[in-house]
Amino acid sequence: MSAESGFLRRRPFSSVFIVVAVALAALIGHYRLQLLAFPDIISAYTAKEYCSCRYVVNNPAQYCRAYVKQWLPSEIQDDETRKTVSASGLGRSSAAVWMGARQGCRLRTPGS
Repeated sequence: MSAESGFLRRRPFSSVFIVVAVALAALIGHYRLQLLAFPDIISAYTAKEYCSCRYVVNNPAQYCRAYVKQWLPSEIQDDETRKTVSASGLGRSSAAVWMGARQGCRLRTPGS
């Protein structure tokens, strides 16, 4: 009997935990760029979808806030005169602006 099989028999939960931890670390390493982009996605999605709901489809503000509500917290500022929406969540901020009836809403890039 080898020493490795003895460890597995004596500590089955520790062995499973180690295998799961190694697999999780490998997945995080593989998807690291996507995971780093995730906070930007939350605020951009919220700003764009709220702007579209509010100014393209012309729904009431309360309806649109409920429509874009997510499990992760985000704050929405709606400037009705300029038809601009700013959203922040997970430490990032994004803005969307209504371009017109044919163009709809577009995310505003930083510095524009």
